[in-house]
Amino acid sequence: MKISTKGRYAIRILLDLAEHENEGYIALKDIAKRQNISKKYLEQIVAILSKSGILLTSRGFHGGYKLAKAPSQYTVGMILRLTENSLAPVSCLKHMPNQCENGSACPTLFVWQGLNDLIQNYLDSITLQDILNKQQENYANDYVI
Repeated sequence: MKISTKGRYAIRILLDLAEHENEGYIALKDIAKRQNISKKYLEQIVAILSKSGILLTSRGFHGGYKLAKAPSQYTVGMILRLTENSLAPVSCLKHMPNQCENGSACPTLFVWQGLNDLIQNYLDSITLQDILNKQQENYANDYVI
């Protein structure tokens, strides 16, 4: 399993919106500038996030995007499943129940299932709020006398 830039950037977009949630709707050009990501590429990612209901959108002069829920309501796993379609480490685990023709006789299936469970549980245990908290903690410990 490899997380694409689409998945990583989706998390960065949502973190940016969470950091600026008190500012109302945020223009995509502002996110693109702060995150140093092409606005054109962000438009593709935002379309996925908006369609899923994660983002609220507003058109017009003061339009833009904002989170539909609190940062604590979004897990990294949830976001990556939207952008990556699957987090399964092997193709036979992409669909449940397992549709692999060798599934019932596969001697290594338990290995991949265990890895899949670890990945899913780990990514579902981290929220955007957790990342924000860790970021603030790192900034608090970064001081010079």
